[in-house]
Amino acid sequence: MVGARRGGRVDGVTDGAHERVAGVEHWVGDLDALRDEIVACRACPRLVAWREAVGQRPPARFQGEVYWARPVPGFGDPAARILLVGLAPAAHGGNRTGRVFTGDASGDFLWAALHAVGLANQPTGRRADDGLSLQGVYVAAAVRCAPPANRPTPAERARCLPFLVREMALLGELRVVVPLGAIAWAAALAALERLGERVPRPRPAFGHGREVNIGRYVVLGSYHVSQQNTFTGRLTPPMFRAILARAKAMADLR
Repeated sequence: MVGARRGGRVDGVTDGAHERVAGVEHWVGDLDALRDEIVACRACPRLVAWREAVGQRPPARFQGEVYWARPVPGFGDPAARILLVGLAPAAHGGNRTGRVFTGDASGDFLWAALHAVGLANQPTGRRADDGLSLQGVYVAAAVRCAPPANRPTPAERARCLPFLVREMALLGELRVVVPLGAIAWAAALAALERLGERVPRPRPAFGHGREVNIGRYVVLGSYHVSQQNTFTGRLTPPMFRAILARAKAMADLR
């Protein structure tokens, strides 16, 4: 079970992460092993049933495709200094392709912006095997399974949080966290607190462009790259590129 408490350890955090919290500077971890654990997770029955049902009954435009229909792990540069945190995979995006923000309009917006600021090798990412690679940035989600109506429950969000905690612990060069939307913002703050950082009280509210210094990290908020925001003009390409440029500057990425 994800997030079980064992021997008094913090919920869902590996021994290595605890060593880092305790101040041990040299910490070795394995993102590949964590990826395998994420992909195998079946901790949330509602999400398991939904992600698999979606893959069994695809819309006409995806008829004949074999859906991933499993949890979607993070993707990017293991030496990343920037972490982007989304909400959850899209039913016919990441849940179909097996890579976060891949195969839907949100991903089209995201990859184009990352490429424009020099953090991705190409402006598109439609399939998991399309050659996309990231430089200095890692992309993950607060919840790893596609949820019904794109609304994970608080319990589902809590069960998935340890995966984000462990990713942050394994990204040893991480300096800037960019949550996309309020749910990702809350998850990022909770994860940093689990890692032993002192999060202000009351917790800072989400805002587009809001910056909060938490220990050695900076948390920089952005509206989510969902169609509800990008198709309505709430989040435009120049607005999002400005967020990414600011993140690059704070992360000291050239």
